[in-house]
Amino acid sequence: MAGLCAPHVDEDQVVVLHPGRTFGAVEFAQTLREAGVRRPPTVSEAQTFIYVSRHAEFARARILQIKNSVPLAAIPAHSTPDVLHDVRKAFPEFVAASNVLETSLDNIGAIFHPSLTILNAARIESTHGDFEYYLEGISPSTARILEAADAERVALGTALGVHLHTAREWLYLAYGSPGKTLYDAIQATPGYKGVRAPATLTHRYILEDVPMSLVPMVSAGGQLGVPTPTLSALIHMASTVHGTDFWAEGRTMRKLGMEGMSVEQIRMIALKGVR
Repeated sequence: MAGLCAPHVDEDQVVVLHPGRTFGAVEFAQTLREAGVRRPPTVSEAQTFIYVSRHAEFARARILQIKNSVPLAAIPAHSTPDVLHDVRKAFPEFVAASNVLETSLDNIGAIFHPSLTILNAARIESTHGDFEYYLEGISPSTARILEAADAERVALGTALGVHLHTAREWLYLAYGSPGKTLYDAIQATPGYKGVRAPATLTHRYILEDVPMSLVPMVSAGGQLGVPTPTLSALIHMASTVHGTDFWAEGRTMRKLGMEGMSVEQIRMIALKGVR
């Protein structure tokens, strides 16, 4: 998409990736540079999608709930208030994040989507997704696996100097869902009622979230010395299920042009857009 946009964008425009997933804004900005865009637009990304929604029928969506707030950040970070000034006219739910490292790593979909889909693979294939994805697809045991993956994500944020919310904390901020555990908080989220599971494993929850969310997290963790055994296991299982090497397809630090960079250098890209 960045390559297609490159011939038509300029510095007076704003790009909002809704959401960018992990390092989406970084990749978009880099692609514009590589395409020779001399006066690029301001590239920003949201932490997640504002709506809890599902495709109902052709050209029609069913919105189940609107999140209370969704963080957004721009590259460079000082442009975030300007972007918010414009987009909040249509989407008042957007709030300022500190930088795109925060929006990229507070990517809760990376924790919920691939994990629950893989852990419910047999049920999805046998019922074609005829069950409530969050309320029935998660149990106290599967929630503990999600919490382990989530802890690795938060540890990566700490290594990059970014304070991240746990998935349980995020549910409270986004939906007002209480709970002492992640399982309790998910069960207390009204917007998840009626959200059906994918009808097939050939779904964006794996095909997009694994290479564009999990792979960059694990790649960054390997570079910075942050162990990610649970996230790595999920990538391996998804690759096995699909007979696809998501490691090779995914958004790695090398592909993002950040291989070998220090924490300070990575933060400079997020804060000022410079390398």
